[in-house]
Amino acid sequence: MPSRSPFPPGGSNSPLPASSFETDVAVPVSVLNRAIGTMLERSFPLVWVAGEVSNFTRAASGHWYFSIKDAQAQMRCVMFRGRAQYAEFLPREGDKIEVRALVTMYEPRGELQLNVEAVRRTGTGRLYEAFLRLKAQLEAQGLFEPERKRPLPAHPRAIGIVTSLQAAALRDVLTTLARRAPHIPVIVYPAPVQGAGASEKLAAMVETANARREVDVLIVCRGGGSIEDLWSFNEEGLARAIAASALPIVSGVGHETDVTIADFAADVRAPTPTGAAEIVSPQRTMLLRELDHRTAALARGFGRLMERRAQQLDWLARRLVSPAERLRRQRAHLQQLQARLASAGGRPVRDAQARFAIVRLSWRRWRPDLAAPRAAVATLAQRLDAGFDRQRERRASRVAALAARLEVLSPRRTLERGYAALIDAQTGRAVRSPTALKRDRLLTVHVAEGSVDVTLKDVQPRLADGF
Repeated sequence: MPSRSPFPPGGSNSPLPASSFETDVAVPVSVLNRAIGTMLERSFPLVWVAGEVSNFTRAASGHWYFSIKDAQAQMRCVMFRGRAQYAEFLPREGDKIEVRALVTMYEPRGELQLNVEAVRRTGTGRLYEAFLRLKAQLEAQGLFEPERKRPLPAHPRAIGIVTSLQAAALRDVLTTLARRAPHIPVIVYPAPVQGAGASEKLAAMVETANARREVDVLIVCRGGGSIEDLWSFNEEGLARAIAASALPIVSGVGHETDVTIADFAADVRAPTPTGAAEIVSPQRTMLLRELDHRTAALARGFGRLMERRAQQLDWLARRLVSPAERLRRQRAHLQQLQARLASAGGRPVRDAQARFAIVRLSWRRWRPDLAAPRAAVATLAQRLDAGFDRQRERRASRVAALAARLEVLSPRRTLERGYAALIDAQTGRAVRSPTALKRDRLLTVHVAEGSVDVTLKDVQPRLADGF
């Protein structure tokens, strides 16, 4: 009887059904591990797991490998690079953390592991929510406004530090200040940086430093730690004390990735306590170098001033001469001016004479010969007079002929031969037809020696008979 195949119809890569284990057929280890892994992933959703970090390794690929344990058990964890690059911190050995993970099986070794998607320090969720609430409250009240930030003094006369005397951050700050600015005195205002009541004591030290007025700038700092360790710097009392401080305050709490409410309330946030010391302290070597530059610049300026004064002195010395020498120089200058005046007075006359000679030569060269034109004009005048005389004679002859003809054709001559001219007194026209004469019509009769007005009493027209 043939045995039943342990692989499902879909091929060897598909997970093995639970019913397949109820046979005596041998199952490959890889198939078994894959089936267990599938069951785990389906049975356990994403879950937050708390524990302590152990055997942390960061591979060259960027993946994180570590274990998370408590007093009774431990579990291997893997966080791939795509998730690890967004983590807010790098876990260290012994850190208490919480991971959001999926329970899986590492099939090649058959080991149970957690596939981590997110990581946070223990209690971060609740504390972070409280942090965000307080931050939003203080920000709404204007404690974080850039306008209220105070500038840091460029050359502080004294520097104050508010921190614990046992803190490693204090040693780092003092070492940095001693290296950069050993000439500036440092005053430490001790206060605990962790534990119950630490925030109130830190705020009291800030107020004490403001009351004493011993320093020009104040550093509030502590070393790195978990969010629980740094929580004293997230309290409202310390934030308000920092905001109300008349002294400019630099916050240097934790590492560069650590952010607290004190950082927002302070005038300047430094990434580390050492960074805070570097911000408030001008570097001694830089100050000495700047002093050398300014000394050299002052010496150069003084040298240039002396040179200008010496040059001015020489100029004044040249002007300071005896009265006799000054009279001699002025007499010589006057003689020069006199010679220049004489030369300048004769030069225009000579120039004008030269220009006049040139103009005269040009005029003579271009002056026209008027003899021929004058002779031609005289000839033309004689011809014009002769022409006028002939024209006048011709016109006089013509006028005499016209006058004779006019005399012959004159109406007066006709009237002298016994004729008369009848003019109608109403129309002023000559009467040419007998029919135009009417009874009682007024006529004017023109005769050779005058005219007379005649009124017709009787009219008897006659036809023309060849008169």
